[in-house]
Amino acid sequence: MKKNRLFSLLLFLLVANSMFAQLGKAVREILTGDSAVTHTTVRNDSDSIRMANMKRELEEARLNEANMRMEMEQLRLKAFAADSVKLAQQKARIDSLRQFTPGVPVVVEGDTLFYLYTKRGGYTPLQRAEMIDAAITQLGKRFTLHPDSVYIESSDIVSDLMYGNKVIASFTDQDGLWEGRSREQLAADKRIVVVKKLKELKEEHSFWQLGKRILYFVLVLVGQYLLFRLTTWLFRKLKVRIQKLKDTKLKPISIQDYELLDTQRQVNLLIFLSNLLRYVLVFLQLLITVPLLFVIFPQTKGLADTIFSYIWNPVKDILVGIVDYIPNLFTIFIIWYAIKYLVRFVHYLSREIEAGRLKFGGFYPDWAMPTFHIIRFLLYAFMIAMIYPYLPGSRSGVFQGISVFVGLIVSLGSSTVIGNIIAGLVITYMRPFKLGDRIQLNDTTGNVIEKTPLVTRIRTPKNEVVTIPNSFIMSSHTVNYSSSAREYGLIIHSEVTIGYDAPWRQVHQLLIEAALNTPGVIDDPRPFVLETSLSDWYPVYQINAYIREADKLAQIYSDLHQNIQDRFNEAGVEIMSPHYMAMRDGNESTIPKDDLRPKTDKQ
Repeated sequence: MKKNRLFSLLLFLLVANSMFAQLGKAVREILTGDSAVTHTTVRNDSDSIRMANMKRELEEARLNEANMRMEMEQLRLKAFAADSVKLAQQKARIDSLRQFTPGVPVVVEGDTLFYLYTKRGGYTPLQRAEMIDAAITQLGKRFTLHPDSVYIESSDIVSDLMYGNKVIASFTDQDGLWEGRSREQLAADKRIVVVKKLKELKEEHSFWQLGKRILYFVLVLVGQYLLFRLTTWLFRKLKVRIQKLKDTKLKPISIQDYELLDTQRQVNLLIFLSNLLRYVLVFLQLLITVPLLFVIFPQTKGLADTIFSYIWNPVKDILVGIVDYIPNLFTIFIIWYAIKYLVRFVHYLSREIEAGRLKFGGFYPDWAMPTFHIIRFLLYAFMIAMIYPYLPGSRSGVFQGISVFVGLIVSLGSSTVIGNIIAGLVITYMRPFKLGDRIQLNDTTGNVIEKTPLVTRIRTPKNEVVTIPNSFIMSSHTVNYSSSAREYGLIIHSEVTIGYDAPWRQVHQLLIEAALNTPGVIDDPRPFVLETSLSDWYPVYQINAYIREADKLAQIYSDLHQNIQDRFNEAGVEIMSPHYMAMRDGNESTIPKDDLRPKTDKQ
């Protein structure tokens, strides 16, 4: 709108000027006209009227011109005021953004020159900074560089820092607003900074500096070589000294009666440690030398920092992590310490219960240690659950994924193990047998020598150790000879067949006497005889006797059978086995001749 009004005012002034020119020309023609020409009186009057009209119009035009000039001045003042308001608004907006908008640094070979905040020609501040960095770096490597030749070339909207025909940096009014200065002042200040940096780059890339860097490079290499040779020589001497210690100062290291380290093993250990120390020293030398070689030349200085960061950053992270982890470490230590002494207290109670010094109603002493193992497992599981959140990396996805994977593997592969553990717990608290008991498990008979959460081991009378899973024991029937022998007395029995010609009362008496004379058979309750069968040719007698020592079951059976034969042979009674058949004429007896005794009149 303001532009249209200005354009109309200018057009009006042009028209007025042309009118004033025509009026002036007419006046001059009238005034300079030929006075000798005769005019009529009417003609003179009309000219006077015209002259008066023209003067009046001229005065009006001058008045209009003054009014229009006044209006133009007012418009100019309004435009200036509007520009001032707009500029103030931009400054206020930039001031508010400056608190939250970090500038992009222009960094040249690690040195920050200045900051950029705004776009320029479609380039972001970061892109502008990269282009300025590339331009300054490229110029700084020229051997024919003259830094003072950098000049400023300004236009209506931009000020450029130039070197020859090359643009180093460009600055706009917006850049000046961000810096709080005019564009020309900003360009002049940045020129000083750029010229200073170019002088530094020229000095760094001069032939003299290049020669010194090459000399430093060679000196570092020679120094590293000499250090390496010195380290090798020193450790060679140290190895010889260690070898001599074998016959002088070294003595075997023993723990009780076990020789842990003899002198030769000590020498080997010391040599290994010395070699390890040598490798560490060489590594430290290389750790210092390699970055030092790269830092000599500006072109590889960044590579030196990168190589050093590859080694230092992990070490720094580890050290920082250790320092930050110290509070958690104290927490873990307190938890572990508390659980440790709680386990010791439970173990003490279990020992007292097992020894019979501490008793609880309905709690058997042989339950003490299995119960302790269960409580200890639960306490340690509780401790791990409490410590887990304090472990380093416990909240990371990798750590959690590994935990889930391990748990899945354990759950899939330990079903049998868990079944045996549960069966072991059930066996413990059901108490079908104890350690040392003589049991029969299916076809296996022997003494229990070991009970674990997973298996039970039995030693047979032939000294065969049989390992049986607890889950198999739970699914099988178990005969406990020792338990019956302790509580009621175990009944052993054996069958003999005697012909019908032998009085059964005599047979009963002989069998009972044989049982009573057998070691391990108790008198009370008294042995007894059962007649279990009356076959066609003989009756079957079963001798039953009570014993207390189930561990000697096989020996007691053997002694009983021997005594039965002795007693029957002494009494002249034949033992007819169910599988014993003989063709007899009635004259020969099956009784051994040494045991035959002459019959008395009483018999």
